[in-house]
Amino acid sequence: MEISSFPNFLSPTDDFSTQFYSSSFSELDPILPLKRRRIDDKILDEEPNGNLNESNSTAIKEILASLFMADDEEERENQQQWLFSSGSYQQSIETHLESKTDSMNNSFDPESSDYSRQKNKRTRFSGARGSISSSSAGVPADSGVAPVTHQRRLWVKDRSKDWWEKCSHPDFPKEEFRKAFRMSKATFDMICEELDPTITKKNTALRAAIPVRQRVAVCIWRLATGEPLRLVSKRFGLGISPCHKLVLEVCAAIKNSLMPKFLQWPNPTRIARVKELFESISGIPNVGGSMYTTHIPIIAPKTSVAAYFNKRHTDRNQKPSYSVTIQGVVDSDGVFTDVCIGWPGSMPDDQVLEKSVLFQRAARGMLNNMWVVGTIGYPLMDWVLVPYTRQNLPWAQHTFNEKIGEIQKIARGAFWRLKARWGCLQKRTEVKLQELPVVLGACCVLHNICEMRNEAIDPDLEVAFELFDDEMVSENPIRSATAAQARDRIAHDLLHHGIESQKLELV
Repeated sequence: MEISSFPNFLSPTDDFSTQFYSSSFSELDPILPLKRRRIDDKILDEEPNGNLNESNSTAIKEILASLFMADDEEERENQQQWLFSSGSYQQSIETHLESKTDSMNNSFDPESSDYSRQKNKRTRFSGARGSISSSSAGVPADSGVAPVTHQRRLWVKDRSKDWWEKCSHPDFPKEEFRKAFRMSKATFDMICEELDPTITKKNTALRAAIPVRQRVAVCIWRLATGEPLRLVSKRFGLGISPCHKLVLEVCAAIKNSLMPKFLQWPNPTRIARVKELFESISGIPNVGGSMYTTHIPIIAPKTSVAAYFNKRHTDRNQKPSYSVTIQGVVDSDGVFTDVCIGWPGSMPDDQVLEKSVLFQRAARGMLNNMWVVGTIGYPLMDWVLVPYTRQNLPWAQHTFNEKIGEIQKIARGAFWRLKARWGCLQKRTEVKLQELPVVLGACCVLHNICEMRNEAIDPDLEVAFELFDDEMVSENPIRSATAAQARDRIAHDLLHHGIESQKLELV
């Protein structure tokens, strides 16, 4: 066998050697000539004469060539094995990612079993589908088989409505109805008719709408008794949240729909009539209304606590009290003609008056030639007439205070009936502070309706409730010298008119 020389074996023209060393182990190229020189030098050292036997030299070269070929083959196998292992690892990662992606896609695939099971589970808990036709259920239309119908299941708690059904029955006693709702059935029906276009709701696929009469009854019973919402829920067979929502909705409807009809400033014809009635009661001319301010207890607010703190009620009740105010003007029949609601309880009466629409109306000259009688908490102005506050009054001023007290009784009586009729005004309510003016305004409107229709107060309420509002003298009791002179003249006329009347009676 003839083997080419060692330099020819590593010739650059050899495809295998060029491919192997240049592509994978190019760093071994400078080492190979060194190995050859060391081997050649060693062989030369073994021959003293420097001449080698041609056969021995050829054999040694063949052995060395075979050794290098073995080393090259081993390195190539290691490289191929490393490349194969790297490719397998990468392929395994890609396969794992593909399997994860497929599993995620299958979980949302409508045709997969897992998705179908989840969908069927949700369908079972969402209720039936209503009525299903026989064709959609797989039954031919002409097969004569009755269509399959499923009753929709409603997630509504079954509550007893016995009490309300008894109250709404025509045979329910009138006195019991009046005691529960603070009004007669006729007045209740009139309110329902007035509010029907505003609060009527339509039936839905889930449940039937609450009737108008029941909506109004929930609101009026809540305002009349002041009971907590959980008791309202038990009475009418409704949830606590729907009851609270109904109260606010009906109160807003009363304020928006009924207030323009039943609570408004009187026209000139009505004003003239009111002046005549007040003069017949007290003898004081040109009195168009009687004004009073009361306090409604509230739960301590989260913000501006000091503004709503009521020191007078706190001292009386021996516990912290918070309130909002209601300022109202009533006519000779005790019907409200103007209200100002919601100012903090720490404000005195004169400051509440300055914030009211009534004060703005007077500033525009709309209350000329008319008096609005107030308590000692209001200042004496060109249109506000108040009693004398000094001690040891002369006989004329004392007589004036007695006569003006007759007018003040009308306003106090109206506020007493307001609070006695609507028990929610006597206790701290569960209504939020920003929603309270709407509720209080609805109470004032309902009060006017009852007063206009001559609804009597339950005798039990007359004993159970007492109106309490401490009156503080205004810091600036006289703000108009002209009004002070007019008040003195009225006091003088009242005294002499009374003396002349007594002389006429003696004659």
